Amino acid sequence: MLIIPAIDIKDGKCIRLQQGRLGTESIYSDDPVTVARRWESEGAELIHVVDLDGAFDGTPKNRDLILKIIQSVKIPIQVAGGIRTFSDIEYYRLKGASKLVLGTKALLSLQFLKSACDLFPHGISVGLDARDGKILVQGWTQATGESVIDFAERLNGLGILYIIFTDVQRDGMLKGPNLDAIRELARSVEIPIIASGGISSLEDVRSLLSLESSGVAGVIVGKALYTGDVKLSEALSLSRGAA
Repeated sequence: MLIIPAIDIKDGKCIRLQQGRLGTESIYSDDPVTVARRWESEGAELIHVVDLDGAFDGTPKNRDLILKIIQSVKIPIQVAGGIRTFSDIEYYRLKGASKLVLGTKALLSLQFLKSACDLFPHGISVGLDARDGKILVQGWTQATGESVIDFAERLNGLGILYIIFTDVQRDGMLKGPNLDAIRELARSVEIPIIASGGISSLEDVRSLLSLESSGVAGVIVGKALYTGDVKLSEALSLSRGAA
């Protein structure tokens, strides 16, 4: 199972939000590039970089900084946040991003999503962010009323690499992942799931590892890495069967 450190960028800084709400941010570094190098040095095989300004504004805002991260490490970078046009996809693809995560635009247009997968084969994932089982869009500010399961089932066969599922109520709260929702989603679709939101301890990672056979391929860890509640090296060892 992939253990994926998250770097969320707002105003050029590495931050974490609580439940995706503006005004709740904690700043962990003024230099996201240095943070990326740290996770690489500790053994990360993939880093999840989110342009939070882009997610809220609907267009990429931290391109130059994300490009510096891509150029500063040798491991793959997965980029999310505000990617809503084919030119956004092409820019990041040409600049060396290994994977891209589409959210709002993909959820509003499956045709766009299918074309994006054709443009960037094996490089497009979909972020499904939910509250009470219902999908949120526009940087988690608007509810669609559609259930995660119903929408996810429509994604089968489109060529998507992963579904990245975030329970927004757990995100940044260090209260543990929503294992029941993750398990139900993984069993409902053919697409591998990456779980996100609420990871608070190594035991949470262990719990998600037990869902690997159900289709959970990875976990994104954010705040717990920055607070020290989870050490990346220990989580990686656990996932590799060394602990």
